[in-house]
Order: sequence, then C-alpha cells, then structure tokens
Amino acid sequence: MTAWVRATHALMVGSLVALAWLLGLWVVLLHPPANPALVAPLLLLLVLPLVIPLRGLLYGRRYTAAWVSLLSLFYFAYGIARIPDPPPVRWLGIACTVLSMGLFLGAIGYVRLTRRPKT
Repeated sequence: MTAWVRATHALMVGSLVALAWLLGLWVVLLHPPANPALVAPLLLLLVLPLVIPLRGLLYGRRYTAAWVSLLSLFYFAYGIARIPDPPPVRWLGIACTVLSMGLFLGAIGYVRLTRRPKT
C-alpha cells in the first residue's frame, strides 16, 4: 500500500468515525430535539448509516468506499441545510459539512488509487 492510499484510507475512516461521533453527540448532548422521543429515531436516521459500512472501510473494500462516497453527499446536504440556523447549530452544521467533504474526498481518492491497472 502506497503512502497516498494509506492517507486517503485514513482520511476516509477518520472522517466517517468523526462524523458519526459528531452527529451522535449533536442529537444526544449538544442540541437535542425539543421532544425527547425523537432522540432514538434521529440517531437511527443519522448515525446508523455511518456505522454500517465501517467494517468494510476498515478492511479496505473498494465497493464499500464507492457507495460511502454517495452516502456522504446526504450528510453534506444536511450540514449545508443547518448552516442558516442560530450560532450553536451553525457551527455543528459547518463541522458536519467539513467532515462529509473529508469523507467524500477520502473515499473517492481511495477508490481511484486502488483501481486495477488496465491490461
């Protein structure tokens, strides 16, 4: 594995884990919903899709990295949609946007760098 492949793999996995932690803390501690009954559905909606591909990414599976790049666009849109909110949520939206961009760039870079050479 070359240094660039290791770097993109680390960026991809690190961004995914950081994004999952950010969204989990966001929903539970930092800015919980007004109705406490919405905490569990929001965790399932926001964090579970990030936890499911974690094993495949840790093992370096290209197919998982390819569809995670598409999944990251949902979190990018979510972060962009939360930026116009008041300041505590604005910074969380910016962090979500930055981490989702890191996840996208890491996944796309990993897929491109690990493709098989043409024969």
